[in-house]
Amino acid sequence: MSKSDAFETALLRLIFNATAIANLADNAASAPLTSLYVSLHTADPGEAGNQSTSEIAYTSYTRVAVARSGSGFTVTGNSVSPNSTIAFPAGTGGSGTASYFGIGTASSGSGVLLYSGAITSPIVCGSGITPQLTTATAVTED
Repeated sequence: MSKSDAFETALLRLIFNATAIANLADNAASAPLTSLYVSLHTADPGEAGNQSTSEIAYTSYTRVAVARSGSGFTVTGNSVSPNSTIAFPAGTGGSGTASYFGIGTASSGSGVLLYSGAITSPIVCGSGITPQLTTATAVTED
């Protein structure tokens, strides 16, 4: 089974831009999310994982909120990317290598992990390092 190209685009716009899918899904919840939270992971959290599965833990690390709108993400066809570089807090200690990123619903804890994917060039994290994901970071439906 697969989704049509038009539905893949509509689904990404619903999730990342809060744009309704006419006659099917809308963003009219009593308190819809206004941000999605990007995380870094030392290993693939997998389909059974949540936002805290294999999440990196260098000192001062936190997830980064990105607006759930056209100002936060750009959807082009069946792909979505952040509109600007996502900079995580600079490390003040600890270490770890971020080889995956995730996008989920919670600022901390074991929130729902919506998407995860490999980082093209893993990021060695630790004291004095500010990990970043660029606008080339993409989620693709297919």
